[in-house]
Amino acid sequence: MQEYREITHSGAQRNEETMSTKPSQIRDSLYGLMPISTEALTILRLPEFLRLDGIQQLGFASRIWPGAKHTRFEHSLGVMHLAELAVTHLRALPSGGEISDDDARVVIAAALLHDIGHYPFSHAIEELGPPIRNHEEVGRALIISSEIADVLRDVWQIDPARVAGMIHGGDLQGNDRVLRGLLSGTLDVDKLDYLPRDARACNVPYGGVDTERLIDALTIVETPTRERRIGIGDKGISPLHSLINARQEMFDNVYWHHTNRACMVMLLRAVQDALIAGCIKADSLTNHTDASLLAMLQTDAMPDATRELAQALALRRIHKRGIEISARASDLYDRIGQLWYAPAKRRQVELAMAARLQSMLSTPVASTAILIDIPKPERWKTDVWVQFERAPIGMEPLMHWQDVVGMNDADLKNYEEHRRLVRLVTEASIAEAVRTHWEELLVPSLEETDVD
Repeated sequence: MQEYREITHSGAQRNEETMSTKPSQIRDSLYGLMPISTEALTILRLPEFLRLDGIQQLGFASRIWPGAKHTRFEHSLGVMHLAELAVTHLRALPSGGEISDDDARVVIAAALLHDIGHYPFSHAIEELGPPIRNHEEVGRALIISSEIADVLRDVWQIDPARVAGMIHGGDLQGNDRVLRGLLSGTLDVDKLDYLPRDARACNVPYGGVDTERLIDALTIVETPTRERRIGIGDKGISPLHSLINARQEMFDNVYWHHTNRACMVMLLRAVQDALIAGCIKADSLTNHTDASLLAMLQTDAMPDATRELAQALALRRIHKRGIEISARASDLYDRIGQLWYAPAKRRQVELAMAARLQSMLSTPVASTAILIDIPKPERWKTDVWVQFERAPIGMEPLMHWQDVVGMNDADLKNYEEHRRLVRLVTEASIAEAVRTHWEELLVPSLEETDVD
């Protein structure tokens, strides 16, 4: 394994001023012995980073795959490791000779801190929207203004604002604009770590990526618009295709698994009701781990609905599938899909359905008995340039990946839309009633909530 002191301009000699010359080592489940510099250790010991050790990477997925208890702490270390390998490789190329020691430190620090603002239980809580800030905004504030900023300035000797910009975008200058492609985009080292890590933890035969070969294929290209960007050599075409396929396979089989999604929407509604009741402050949520949040949601200080949902999650009384709606039910699918962007309206529809079912059955039905699960619409973007060492006849020396392989983003998006299902999930005792009467429950509730 490469050590941080081996980051050089040429790749042929060590530059002992880039990072620590005496790294520690961590044995990682994916990469074996992984060097951790003394600079990195100063961040690992901070409370803001240690919190990530209490946040499972896959949220509630361990309810289906008990081994999937890996955390955002170890994922962040893995992303940092891959970023170090990638920037070392790029600096050894003729096109990467301008990448300085400071540039390298910035991208390595950004890789380590890319998830620092994450909420407990993956992404569900962010879907509530204001006053919940997205985790990128939270992360930017932590990097710029917390003790992390002091460590970056004093120990890493880099500007915290550059690190935050590398993660979250903004007015990037010089090599930061180029190197951000390692952290955000089709080729980012975030996906290169979490896909195989998640697959291994779940013990599923998906998520396979030839990470070593893809990193070795990285290069810096100048596009036809004279923009310098991270691209790949022609040996990276197939590994990139495997990365794209791995992502879709993991969404199909793990991230969108119906039980995992039911847990997520139960948590979302529990937090939403607590926020509405004023029992939770939005800014406090990123102080929690998975365990501390779930414990807080079960306390007497919470609304009854919040407490009951949290207790159900803790005791594995998970809502069941009522109905599933596919993209081929185009009008209905689109109408419900719009509720992803309007969580307050989604809650109104859920309340209306529960009230209707209670009237229909003449028996009490909890206000949270029927919930709407809408997986986040994914962005499928393959904006990568391929540089051929010797272009085949009919090809150009520099071509867009989509032109090389004959696929475009619309193909990927079309597949995603047909595999992404919207669901009504319900308490087990009313699941059959919801399946029987779903249209009488759902359609009028959408109409009276003015969902079009």
